[in-house]
Amino acid sequence: MGKIELNTNTYATREFRVLLLFSLLVPLFFLLDLLIGSYYISAAEILKAIFRSENSDSQVLLIINNFRIPKAITAILTGAALSVAGLQMQTVFRNPLAGPDILGVSSGASLGVALLVLGTGGLLGGTMVTYASSWGIVAAAWVGSGLILLLIMLIATKVKEIMTILILGILISSGIFSIVNILQYFSDESTLKSFVIWTMGSLGSVTNLQLAVLLPSVLIGILIAFLSSKFLDAFLLGENYAQTMGMNIRFARMLVFLSTAILAGSITAFCGPIGFIGIAVPHIARMSLRTAKHSLLIPCSILIGALMMLISDIFSQLPGSEKTLPINSVTALLGIPIVIWIIIKNKNNNRL
Repeated sequence: MGKIELNTNTYATREFRVLLLFSLLVPLFFLLDLLIGSYYISAAEILKAIFRSENSDSQVLLIINNFRIPKAITAILTGAALSVAGLQMQTVFRNPLAGPDILGVSSGASLGVALLVLGTGGLLGGTMVTYASSWGIVAAAWVGSGLILLLIMLIATKVKEIMTILILGILISSGIFSIVNILQYFSDESTLKSFVIWTMGSLGSVTNLQLAVLLPSVLIGILIAFLSSKFLDAFLLGENYAQTMGMNIRFARMLVFLSTAILAGSITAFCGPIGFIGIAVPHIARMSLRTAKHSLLIPCSILIGALMMLISDIFSQLPGSEKTLPINSVTALLGIPIVIWIIIKNKNNNRL
């Protein structure tokens, strides 16, 4: 008994140290992200601006409060939301390559934006593009993702097999992708450029006003995920076993799907489609903690996802240059090696 207790304490200490490490790294890279930009601002000036010192330069205050802080906070929210969404999808579908877009929620958001920017913009000669570049895009993405969520929930009430839902989600995503391609084919050059830029992803386009909507949306999605942690633990043992334990499978699915849709849909609406974070981060969290308990995996995924997005944002700004890379390209370069490693590892274990 003593040996078992010692091992339990050892693992608890290790999990605590891992979470503490990432908890310290996130604010460190948050401050580092504030330092990087086309306009040089010293660390001392940034701290003055954050604490609103009377000696702060007005231009520095404007840059920090209206641009860099909202962008860094958006990076944290994006990483946290996509990582938790990915963790839930991998658990429910028991598929190591499942991501937050697996249910077609992100595709639905893309279709909403495509209909607004390409469809309406093309019909009205591009006069709607300026309007659509702000709240119009956000509203369209929310409506698109919400409609797909309702469709998936309707399917989930009728279909018992989780793999069937997975296949239907992939088919829905493929169908939506085809519609978006048709809209792109018939759109004019200016509207097509606006849509393509949106698909590249952006953290810097989120304003303080939009952040006030994005923040509670992500917090609600993460809260639902925490409430679903016991359901997620049960899903790891298989739905049949979970059902014998008295779990309401359909209710648990609905809760997880709702959380994923809120998280993935909100981020796609405000920042555009951002890939690979939701696939890669949950695996890093599992390797770091060496546990399957979602009450620990969820906060660890939040911290690692936030850290990866902050690092991605720093790299995207090309330190020392005035140019900025699309955030989607940077997350892909960071995430692809991890995904390749996952495939090779599972292939060697004969799991794929």
